[in-house]
Amino acid sequence: MTQDESAIAAVWDQQNVWSRSADRLKKAVEGARSKALALAILAAVLGTGSAQAMGRNEAAGKALAFAAALAAAAAPLFAQRGGAARLSDWIRVRAVSEALKAEVYTCLARVGPYRDLAGAGALLAERGRAYRTDGGDLIRYTAGIAALPRPLPPVTDLDSYVEHRLRRQIETYYRPKAEWMRRKVVLAGRVELGLGGLAAVLAAAAGVFSVGGLAAWVPVVASVSVALTAHAIAQRYSYQQLEFLRTAEELERLLARREGAPGAVGTPEAAEAFVAECEHVISIQNEAWMIRWTVG
Repeated sequence: MTQDESAIAAVWDQQNVWSRSADRLKKAVEGARSKALALAILAAVLGTGSAQAMGRNEAAGKALAFAAALAAAAAPLFAQRGGAARLSDWIRVRAVSEALKAEVYTCLARVGPYRDLAGAGALLAERGRAYRTDGGDLIRYTAGIAALPRPLPPVTDLDSYVEHRLRRQIETYYRPKAEWMRRKVVLAGRVELGLGGLAAVLAAAAGVFSVGGLAAWVPVVASVSVALTAHAIAQRYSYQQLEFLRTAEELERLLARREGAPGAVGTPEAAEAFVAECEHVISIQNEAWMIRWTVG
């Protein structure tokens, strides 16, 4: 491996470290939010159960009330771990990772500032250091994470860039992610509808058949439905689905334009403009969901 290739491989490894760090942070944020949601639901269920059990078994009622209080007290603690500060850190770590990835692919395609083959690796290393310096306060999240062994992307020119960067982003990332988010949106809607139906059945049974204790569970089911809906909104499933689809279609438009007029990117300047436009579309998608996650 040449010195130039070693420099590129080093930045590629650094990108993997930042990417894995972002994945770990995302998992922590989403895990904390899910636990907070589960504890809030558990507190509501146990609280209602304790009120109904108190008349039959005081000890059991008190135990349920105590458990409900613990769950209610713990929920905000977990919610804080998935709050704005940790969310912001995750987004910034992901931004560094994506910036490094874009630089590596641009370098391997030998366009833009990397057209000079002799100094491409050194320039990439310098730009990579600049990105990591900008995220200097986030380096603590990379502690204990090593880069996984992986080869450099097999990109050497514009054609291989299209195959291994552009097509791969469309076919193995944006389209599958959009479908995954669509399923989450559908599932959230079905759960919300099911809980609404359950609340209606409980209310009807309590009123028509005078079934004791059922009426107390109606607001619990309604609260659970509201909590799950709020969780789905916080996760921004619908917005993410839209952004993934929009980006896939925009990249496909660029790909179709290139395939329809291959001579349009026959010069180094045209190839540079094409790669820059592709990376711009990808970066716009990243920036869009980052802003959306931050401001809600």
